[in-house]
Amino acid sequence: MSSIFTKIIKGDIPSYKVAESESHIAFLDINPIAEGHTLVVPKKEIDYVFDLPDDLFSETMSFAKKVAGAVDRALKPIRTGVVVDGREVPHAHIHLIPIYKNTQEVALRNKVKVSKSRMEEISAAIAKEVIL
Repeated sequence: MSSIFTKIIKGDIPSYKVAESESHIAFLDINPIAEGHTLVVPKKEIDYVFDLPDDLFSETMSFAKKVAGAVDRALKPIRTGVVVDGREVPHAHIHLIPIYKNTQEVALRNKVKVSKSRMEEISAAIAKEVIL
């Protein structure tokens, strides 16, 4: 059975896409822990990030670095944090989380509400800054 990320990649489920290459996609998390919380996903469906072949793992990190740069330029956080948990969806992925203040807790359980219109604004702003 396809993961929800594979359904997003195929276009079966809408997303707030910010970047896409032949082998990767990045889109806003619909249950963010900060405005601009972005997921970087290899298109090949492999459950565990450390099961990715070495070349795909390296490509995933490189793609994430480019997307994080776009997040930094678009949203101006102090920095963008990285979380690789992987328990919530059985498809390797990286969380890029903008950190806006030094006291901000970065934990996947701490959800924030972001309106649809704000998600659209944020995804467009990040997408405009992506340099692949």
